[in-house]
Formats: sequence, C-alpha cells, structure tokens
Amino acid sequence: MNRSIVSKLLSSVLLGVTLLAPAINVYAQNKKTSGNPVVEGWYADPEAKIFNHQYWLYPTYSAKYNEQVFMDAFSSPDLIHWTKHSHVIDTSGVKWVRRALWAPAVTEKDGKYYLFFGANDIQNNNEKGGIGVAVSDKPEGPFKDYLGKPLIDQIINKAQPIDQFVYRDDNGQYYMIYGGWGQCNIVKLKNDFTGVVPFDDSVTYKKITPEGYVEGPVMFKRKGKYYFMWSEGGWTGPDYRVAYAIGDTPFGPFKRIGTILKQDASIATGAGHHSVINVPGTDEWYIVYHRRPLTETDANHRVMCIDKMHFDKDGNIQPVKITNEGVTARKLK
Repeated sequence: MNRSIVSKLLSSVLLGVTLLAPAINVYAQNKKTSGNPVVEGWYADPEAKIFNHQYWLYPTYSAKYNEQVFMDAFSSPDLIHWTKHSHVIDTSGVKWVRRALWAPAVTEKDGKYYLFFGANDIQNNNEKGGIGVAVSDKPEGPFKDYLGKPLIDQIINKAQPIDQFVYRDDNGQYYMIYGGWGQCNIVKLKNDFTGVVPFDDSVTYKKITPEGYVEGPVMFKRKGKYYFMWSEGGWTGPDYRVAYAIGDTPFGPFKRIGTILKQDASIATGAGHHSVINVPGTDEWYIVYHRRPLTETDANHRVMCIDKMHFDKDGNIQPVKITNEGVTARKLK
C-alpha cells in the first residue's frame, strides 16, 4: 500500500475519532437520570451524606469476606454524575482489620471527617474486631485509624458489633445505633468519639430492637418525630427488605409500621440495607440502597441504587417504587 493511501486512511480514522469524542461527551453531560445502578461495580450497604455541597456515597465493597479490605467512595454535584474516590480507607490505615470491612457510617465534626466501620465479622468476645473509627481531613480520605483498636469489641445484648449508624440529635449529642444477629443497641458517644458513655440511668448499651429487625439501622428526624428504619430477611435472599417505625425519642419505643422497600420481580431482588438523603431546607427525600440484578445469583453481586422516598399526609413513609431509571438531577444550593 502506498503512502498516500495510508495517509488518507489515517486521516479518516483521526477524523472519525475527533467527531465521535464530542458526541460521547455531550451524551455524558446531558444524562437525564442517574440510572440504577448509579455506578459500576459490586457495592452494598451504602451510606449517603452531604458534605461541602456535594452528595457522597460510602458503600461496602461487595466481595468475599477476605477480599473486603478497602472501601471506595463516590461524590456527585447532582445525583447523576459520580466521581469515584478509590480506597478512601483500607487495611494499611487500620492495622487490626484483616477482613470483612463493612457498612461505613460517616459524619463531620469540627472540621474532621469520621468513618465508623465494622470489621472482621467477630463471632464471640474472644476474637479481635468489632466497630472501629477512622479519621480524615477530607471526605474523600484517606481515612486513618483513630483509636488503634475497636471502639466496640464485645457482643452486648446479643448484638453483633456491625452495621453502625451515627445520628446527631438536635442538641448536638451523637448516638450510635448498631447491631446484627437480629438485635439492636443504641449508645451515647463521647464528644471526641473515643468511646461511649452511660445514659442518665447508668445504662450504657440500650436495647431498642423492634419486631422483625435483622440489621442495617438508620435514623432520621422529620417534623419532630424520630424515624427508625432497618433491614429484614436474609441478605443473600430475594426477601431482603426495609421496614420502619416512628418514635418520640431516639430510644423509642419503636413499633413496626410496615415494609417500605423490597424486591420487584421485574426489576431486581434483595433490595435493602439503605440510607436516606434529605435535601437541606426542603422536604425532598431519597433512599439509597443495594439490590441484586435479576441476572445474578452470586450473593455478593449487589449494586447501589437511588430512588425517591415520599411521605403521606400523616407522616407515614409510602412504599418505594424501585426503578431502573433512578432519579433526575438535583443540584445543591
């Protein structure tokens, strides 16, 4: 083949690439909905937060326990376009963790970002592991071990120390709600997050387990009421789901009201272990959760999804419709 023919062919290829690139960029920029899943990869147990006018997602890396030695995070200005932040925490920054790094709970306090996590899947009080804390100057990490040991390393009230959720009440007090194996505790955190302190009645670990509770607690406040949510069913099965209760205090008592998130046999199975986002200054709510695609049978093949969450006139959470479309853009002020 002579040089002129090669030159023309090369020019045609380059022209095609040049014309194609803007089309790809325009498609990405003009994306109308988040789509579900919202990011690529196997992820579960998402923690959703708002930091610095950005939405943040902190999930468990969904893999075999021995491979769960790091966590990624994702940030977005609008719930549609997500930026991945790889390995915001891993076992190089928390030496006592060896596997099963689970279900992050992240909060900001006094200019620092604290990531609470479960680790090692302890089965008794003689094993090393439980709930730990890591700290960073930025929401994207890197997060480093804060205590050099677990914050909670004992099985108390029969609650496995996993699936911690950190809740800040209106008076500035931070609580941690946690527990697996069908039991749930609430504890009062020290102001510097270095430990837990007793309540006024001298009890340190209050049991607040509602009917049907399995794991994955979440709490938020709306119109003066405390909403307590949790996951039910088996995490590997299609019946995994989210239920809720409403109380007058963070301690309940919480009576189960009903299921608000579950599988849709035409879309996905195993919808559960969620968190919620309230757009500041509004009554707009989103639920972020994991589910299993219909084509997957591997227990760890879970993906992160977002859908709208609504309330009726009486303040009850309406059943969430899980979708493939996800949500439309919602920028923060």
